[in-house]
Amino acid sequence: MRYASADAYFTIKEIDIGMTADVGTLQRLPKLIGNQGIVRELAYTGRKVDAAEARELGLVNKVYESREALQAGVREMAAQIAAKSPLSIRGTKEMLNYSRDHSVADGLNYIATWNAAMLMSNDLTAAMMAGMSKQTPTFKD
Repeated sequence: MRYASADAYFTIKEIDIGMTADVGTLQRLPKLIGNQGIVRELAYTGRKVDAAEARELGLVNKVYESREALQAGVREMAAQIAAKSPLSIRGTKEMLNYSRDHSVADGLNYIATWNAAMLMSNDLTAAMMAGMSKQTPTFKD
């Protein structure tokens, strides 16, 4: 998840100093935006991408008008995530990361194993009980 304020910009600056980007940019950016032509343009030119274009390219999830709005928006998102089951969040993150580099079949096998263990978790019980009583579940860390 990536967020930016309206005054943010992104660039692959290494090209301007006679280097090849070496901290994973060239490995990650094609997967993030999915357009080899744009990735190559940015990598070969070092062109600045403003926040609005970064949003259009899928590089950021949302652009906030100010840094203060960015801070508030990100805190709200963090609060929404923190209200969820820590085990479910961990499992979801694990599955999303795993799915980047594995087939759908491999991912389905992995999630089946993961969820088999989740069936015995206190988080599942808490969520089910809260749902039955139309309450918001509270999860232990």
